[in-house]
Amino acid sequence: MTFLYFSALNGQIVQFKLSDIGEGITEVTVKDWYVKEGDTVSQFDSICEVQSDKASVTITSRYDGIVRKLYYNVDDTALVGKPLVDIETDVIKASEEDVVETPAISQEHTHQEIKGHKTLATPAVRRLAMENNIKLSEVVGSGRDGRILKEDILNFLAKQTGAILPPSPQMEIVPPPPKKEISKPSPKEKAPTIPVSFTKPITFSGFHKAMVKTMTAALKIPHFGYCDEVDMTTLVRLREELKPMAEARGVRLSFMPFFLKAASLGLLQYPVLNASVDENCQNITYKAAHNIGIAMDTQQGLIVPNVKNVQVRSIFEIAAELNRLQSLGALGQMGAEELTGGTFTLSNIGSIGGTYAKPVILPPEVAIGAIGKLQVVPRFDSRGQVVKAQIINISWSADHRIIDGATMSRFSNLWKSYLENPSSMLLDLK
Repeated sequence: MTFLYFSALNGQIVQFKLSDIGEGITEVTVKDWYVKEGDTVSQFDSICEVQSDKASVTITSRYDGIVRKLYYNVDDTALVGKPLVDIETDVIKASEEDVVETPAISQEHTHQEIKGHKTLATPAVRRLAMENNIKLSEVVGSGRDGRILKEDILNFLAKQTGAILPPSPQMEIVPPPPKKEISKPSPKEKAPTIPVSFTKPITFSGFHKAMVKTMTAALKIPHFGYCDEVDMTTLVRLREELKPMAEARGVRLSFMPFFLKAASLGLLQYPVLNASVDENCQNITYKAAHNIGIAMDTQQGLIVPNVKNVQVRSIFEIAAELNRLQSLGALGQMGAEELTGGTFTLSNIGSIGGTYAKPVILPPEVAIGAIGKLQVVPRFDSRGQVVKAQIINISWSADHRIIDGATMSRFSNLWKSYLENPSSMLLDLK
């Protein structure tokens, strides 16, 4: 049997260059780093935030590996086309020319067996396998393209030892309290099981680091909350009529395209809700494009891609773009283009089961809405008769420094009127 052993030094160093971000921008300022040298990154993890005089952009990784060098400090000027970071990528394929015999002492450092086939795993996972004396060739990967994940290593250990060992770095195991002297249970009785507590270290990915930063900034914003309910009965019937037409075009038609279009029509009347404000609340920038974000729960965590230029899209065009974003999210392939540039956000908590919420604004945006689940409830019609109504609840949050309660209420009423009378919304298809 031939063995191939790797150490971290065998990885290939890739210079990740700052790509062209458009609009003739040739240089940007590095505003914040989400990684440091020695961190492990995966594809689509956020690396840093850069800013020009036209836009603020989050740069995401195109590689899996370890960050070996950061070329700039915070507030340095970075040039488009020049290296941003060095990433040491995994060696994932061994050819016959690559196979070497290594002395036994090297096994203490790597201990991995490769038989000429791909073994996809991050350096952190390889290190965990090494620490537990596991050959990666014996582990079946459950990740994309057969990638071996940390959970695969732990599950392999569980099968071998009968218990899941703590990941590296190891958890702090809190011992159970000392046993008391008790009588021996009878055969029919079972001895009580004492649970064992443990402390698990938190590991943030690039997306999580960006979310932590955003939510920390959001805490500085005075939130104004406003809630209402919307009668969806007419829209429910209309959607059922339109679904076959959408399916004929290869589009899945949910309620979300109607929510987004109604919001865009409302933003035309109340543009302050589609604005951004600087950190010191000295300047308001009114955005011409309605890039409406939709919160998605994906394998990458909670992400908020946005549908660009909703104001010039039809209901069907919005639905098609939502389908595309949902597919990217399911595959873990969401990029910076989809995740940046948002101007207003809607979150459909009803898809999980919530009714009301207190959504948190995503700065520099100034407003966000959370849509509750669709419920069938009794209501009175215009003649005083009890009827079956399809109701959703909407919870808005707005930056109270620049948006007053009356403005939020009027926008909500307009959004509600479009959904309760959807034919008026469809008159303006673009």
